Amino acid sequence: MPKGTNQKFKLYYLAKIMTEKTDDEHMITMAEIKSALEEFGVTADRKSLYDDLEALRVLGIDVIGEKIGRQFYYHVSGKKFEIAELKLLVDAIQSSKFITEKKSNELIKKLTSMASDYEAAQLRRQVTVQGRVKTMNESIYYFVDDVHNAIAANRQISFEYMKWNIEKKMVPRRDGAYVVSPWALTWDNEKYYLIAYDDESECIKHFRVDKIKSVQVLDKKRTGKAEFKVFNLADYSKMNFGMFGGEPTKVKIAFSNDMVGVFIDRFGKDISINPAKTKGWSETIVNVAMSDQFLGWIFALGNRVKILGPNSVVDIYKKELMESLKNYD
Repeated sequence: MPKGTNQKFKLYYLAKIMTEKTDDEHMITMAEIKSALEEFGVTADRKSLYDDLEALRVLGIDVIGEKIGRQFYYHVSGKKFEIAELKLLVDAIQSSKFITEKKSNELIKKLTSMASDYEAAQLRRQVTVQGRVKTMNESIYYFVDDVHNAIAANRQISFEYMKWNIEKKMVPRRDGAYVVSPWALTWDNEKYYLIAYDDESECIKHFRVDKIKSVQVLDKKRTGKAEFKVFNLADYSKMNFGMFGGEPTKVKIAFSNDMVGVFIDRFGKDISINPAKTKGWSETIVNVAMSDQFLGWIFALGNRVKILGPNSVVDIYKKELMESLKNYD
């Protein structure tokens, strides 16, 4: 039998055919495998194909052959990602506001290449990125890489921190660069944040990744090691509503019992819950960063939630409510 023009790529094309044309729901026969190889300019007899399929198994591609009726069928099972896992990753990429629409489409395209043609079609039907609110900062990916490099090298970084102005342009929040010691990156409430130690303020701070520009890794060693030894990222995220910082405060809150899920979702199952004086109500004490965002969260819960203390927080909340009412005089 004359050799095909691409014979030296035979094993590569066989792997491509098996991973793209088959899955647990779709199988092909030996004749179909031979025909598909011929489209790539590769010829093969049955005996050599049996050896090649075994070689793919040795390489980690789980090729399974099973007899159905009088015919043998072959397919790849146990791929690196199941279709349900790929769908989950696609959903995460689509819902991530810090990933631009362009990058979302690029990442999803790469994910679909890891599935069979049939599974890829399902993933493409799932894609609905257009129209979602996405970040406009394409440099996020380089910044994240810079931060990881700085953490690995135990170095500080400098950057410009931006904000929107009334002309819908991003402008620096202040004159001069921020200089901080990066310690972690976290994803909270659909946004990506840098967690870092700020020498100037002598405290831990967080910064929106999509609002950071002109990053430089400095020769200075990081500071804040002692602070981050006792730092708990999960507690920090729960305390800072929408990652808006404020003075850490213990707040006592009463709530209708049917609202208990809201508080467990927000603060976790470890919060204390005790009966309140009012029948059908409970109380809890939580650590929060006092901010307009926390007070806004309380307001959104309506009359089934009440701040009990401390008095300073109650007074601030009352004042905010009165100031808001003035807008409707």
